[in-house]
Amino acid sequence: MARPPAVHIDDLSEPRFCAEAQALRTGLPEFAESLPLLPDFLMDAARAQTSLDDFGDNWFREPLGVLCTALRTEADLSPSGVVAFALQIIQGLVTRLRLTDLLARHPEIHDVPLERPIVIAGLPRTGTTHLHNLMSADTALRSLPYWESLEPIAPPGEDPADPAPRLARTRANLDLQDLFLPYLKRMHDMGPEHVHEELQLLTASCATIFFETQAVIPSYRDWLRGTDQTPAYEYLRTTLQALTWLRPAGGRWLLKSPCHLEQLPVLARVFPDAFVVVTHRDPVAVTRSICTMFAYTARMSQDRPDPQRIARYWAHRFELLLSSCVADREVLPDAMDVHFDEFMADDLAMVERIYARAGQPYTPEAASAMAAFMADHPRGKYGGVVYDLAELGIDPAERARALHGYTTRFGVRPETKE
Repeated sequence: MARPPAVHIDDLSEPRFCAEAQALRTGLPEFAESLPLLPDFLMDAARAQTSLDDFGDNWFREPLGVLCTALRTEADLSPSGVVAFALQIIQGLVTRLRLTDLLARHPEIHDVPLERPIVIAGLPRTGTTHLHNLMSADTALRSLPYWESLEPIAPPGEDPADPAPRLARTRANLDLQDLFLPYLKRMHDMGPEHVHEELQLLTASCATIFFETQAVIPSYRDWLRGTDQTPAYEYLRTTLQALTWLRPAGGRWLLKSPCHLEQLPVLARVFPDAFVVVTHRDPVAVTRSICTMFAYTARMSQDRPDPQRIARYWAHRFELLLSSCVADREVLPDAMDVHFDEFMADDLAMVERIYARAGQPYTPEAASAMAAFMADHPRGKYGGVVYDLAELGIDPAERARALHGYTTRFGVRPETKE
């Protein structure tokens, strides 16, 4: 099948929606009025939804407060943005209530081993998703499907071993997303059973870069970077133990998130036997595509997004993430650095090298499953998107100079095009 031609998204600052999506937007202002972004309200909503009231450790309350204040004062949210954030935060708090309840009834979960997880740390567009997908095709590894990242603990009345109801709810949410963001699948295809990052699991601690991907919230960013994230990572570990206990499947956990780049010391403390793969690519190329994607998805949270403001925020955010990686990479002396160009030149050979370093058997069955995945998921099947940093007010030469320390430290070669 021929790949569709690339599209130029020309409505970043004044989004256009199809008639069906526009009709759904008309009722959002009234709904948003009923969902104040205030910690007490959101916690009460989670309590009402679950009939539970024990959130466990109170550490999450500080980031919840910082997040709510930032959303009200910095994010310039539209009614749809208020609704989206309120529902996401409530869902994270619901997960927290359900997990606390589960742990109280089954304290043995705390003893579930998480042996030698494999963790992929790298900016988006550095090959992390392709690597994650390939390795997740190996049934000897345990990965996190999207439906499980959204609802890790099934609600009462649903069989924890049967994901069908959660799959159905996830599919309905993605259908709605496709309605509002029809070009997103060109940049990041996602289905209910696609493997996903642990960013959503961290919403239960209210401490995750995931919220930043939807709004410019510098005070929350500064809190994340300036506060020890060990409690959030410890809660993530406990969540993974619970998921292992609830759904014993696969072997070593396979994790992936860009947030790990600025939390390498925390990652090393909480997951001391983890094998970490750090991916690298020309950060100017990364900035070009991701700033466009975030400017496009901003229509879900703002009526009139400012693409240049969003691009400036993320250009700086990537610089912060990479500077942390440069500063802290040595805390993981046994980690493996993987360069995007080498990975794309022979992806399966690179996976085999990663397995060898990680002490994971690269079996014929694993190789066959990865080859089958690639055959079933051809890259770019929905077509591409035209990326232009100048359109976003970003000077590629300035970015190259600002990120020179990173590219020199890791020997990252510049790219002439996407």
